[in-house]
Amino acid sequence: MNNYAGKTVVGIGLINILIEKGYKVGYIKPIGTIPQVIGSCVYDASALLVKKIFSLEEKDEIISPFVATYDVIQSVIREGTTIEIKKKILNAIESINNKDFLIMSAAGDFFTGAIFGLNLVDFIKEIDAKVLLVESFANELIVDNIIGVYNILKDNIVGCVINRIPKNVLKYVEKDLKSFLEKKGIKVFGCFEKDEILGALTVRDLVSILDGKVLCCEDKLDEIVEHYSIGAMDVSNAFKYFKRINNKAVITGSHRTDIQLAALETSTKVIILTGGTGVNDVVLAKAISCGVPLVSVEYDTFSVVDKIELVVGKVRIKEGEKIDKIKKMFKEKFDLERFLEAL
Repeated sequence: MNNYAGKTVVGIGLINILIEKGYKVGYIKPIGTIPQVIGSCVYDASALLVKKIFSLEEKDEIISPFVATYDVIQSVIREGTTIEIKKKILNAIESINNKDFLIMSAAGDFFTGAIFGLNLVDFIKEIDAKVLLVESFANELIVDNIIGVYNILKDNIVGCVINRIPKNVLKYVEKDLKSFLEKKGIKVFGCFEKDEILGALTVRDLVSILDGKVLCCEDKLDEIVEHYSIGAMDVSNAFKYFKRINNKAVITGSHRTDIQLAALETSTKVIILTGGTGVNDVVLAKAISCGVPLVSVEYDTFSVVDKIELVVGKVRIKEGEKIDKIKKMFKEKFDLERFLEAL
């Protein structure tokens, strides 16, 4: 189980399929990692998203009882007090009553929360939770992770799902890797193909992440960005490269008008102008005619890439199209009956 395995996606799919079967389902994210400020309170953005999707009745502070913000981490480092954090989380869990299932989304990996005295392994055993492992496919070495966690939490592991599998290895995972894990006693309830849309950000997301200034085409901010290109090469090579990549964000210096014009001749969702020095009038006019937002940011190109990489893979599932994809994926690929038998 890693930070970007798609745990919230799996949680949404699982909650939906259980509700459709007539079960009463609750949800909680004990340790939040994606802060969202509402008034004077901080909650986990993915937890609030799940609450909204399923119109859950519990209050925000129950569904997201604790968020590991920078300030909280610094306070713990200085003062070392963590007892109240654990008590708050346990009280929130105990307050969710009259449910057939309570889905708890883990934060990050098995080490997240250790600073707060919430070692995930000990926590799972303390509340006797049943664990559905979520692992994204990078290569065959994910088997090490799955078997390693299974050996530590054998009595609590129900099984696993393998997520974000590239299409070219899907059959291999469904046949060979699944068979290998099953022989080790680890049930595999689903193998989900990688979907670029589910991991994608919108132009609006990028503006927020980069503290950007939108220079035109504000009506196009909800377009989905599937790929990223850095415009740092010569224009002839750039044009050939841009033609091969659809629905992309092009990140380039604000002085590179040649790159910007080349990008506008291809399938581009947004051009991010780094350096914060404005935009050429010819580029601005062309962008408006093409319906492509230009976003000016103060950061340099590589700082922009770093900021985007920090959030790509984290949950920003806001569009109905994504929710529908998740629900469809679970109905087709998740073995619910076998999962229920394992429980």
